[in-house]
Amino acid sequence: MNLKQLLTKASRKENFTRLSDYLDFCVRFLEFVEEGLQAVIISQNEQHYCFYQFKRDGSFNITRPINSHLMYGAKNQTLLESRFLKTLKNAKDIGIDDEKNRAVIRNSIYTIQQSIGAVLDALPAGKSNTARKINGDLFERLIRLLISELGIDCTSGVVQLPVVVDGVEEFAMSYQHDLIIRLREEIKVIGSVKTSSKDRIDKIFIDKFLYNKLAEKAIPHIAVFLNDVQRKKTKRENQYGVNATFLPGHFKGYTIKLNPLDGVYYCDIRPNMETDQLLRKHIQTIDHLFCRDIWTMLQ
Repeated sequence: MNLKQLLTKASRKENFTRLSDYLDFCVRFLEFVEEGLQAVIISQNEQHYCFYQFKRDGSFNITRPINSHLMYGAKNQTLLESRFLKTLKNAKDIGIDDEKNRAVIRNSIYTIQQSIGAVLDALPAGKSNTARKINGDLFERLIRLLISELGIDCTSGVVQLPVVVDGVEEFAMSYQHDLIIRLREEIKVIGSVKTSSKDRIDKIFIDKFLYNKLAEKAIPHIAVFLNDVQRKKTKRENQYGVNATFLPGHFKGYTIKLNPLDGVYYCDIRPNMETDQLLRKHIQTIDHLFCRDIWTMLQ
């Protein structure tokens, strides 16, 4: 597929209704990357990040940061097409020390989503808001499809929350959620899925506090993020670096003073999330959700 064909497909959310749709698009994008780019630009401050620059057919646009430690290439086509879903279906049995299989889950999810985001970066600047909306919606759908692939009831939608006063239901409040995970029709987990925590982290913590306060019971709330980095221009012409968009002070403050979330998961985790003692306790890579935590929450 050429870039025009990839853009046409990525711009229509109805083209992504099954996991096979995501996988097929990802493979076609990786094949395009082999020879279809103007250049690959290395980040100046974190060299494992790079940026794809398109040719004239993509207005020479430069993509979002791509983590080369996570992003697969065309040589991994067989892994994506045959091994990823098999590994995912056996996620419950993958041990904490099985880094090889955990990396397949983590890297595959990252590669699939970034293939969509990178293609949408080829759209003209005036359509950047539309691209962000499409990319975010498709990431939400991808995570729901992956959870459903495990045989778990996972949907999005509105939850009617009854407000009870003195034992009498006075009225109901509507809450919209990205993830509603049920077991035998009982809501067991509520989740938020975003490509980045930028400008969103506060609401996720507050949503848990308000929901559980109104429901008068503790329902686990989780958050799933793709990454928390963005492209930045350096002082030198045609050179780029990355900026972190994660706000550790906000995250710690809400965790300590309001309520901790029951799981926070990243495909592309930041270094301080692994070195800071409090952050490390509350933030994990996304394989932890599929291989361990979701099963514990369903018990």
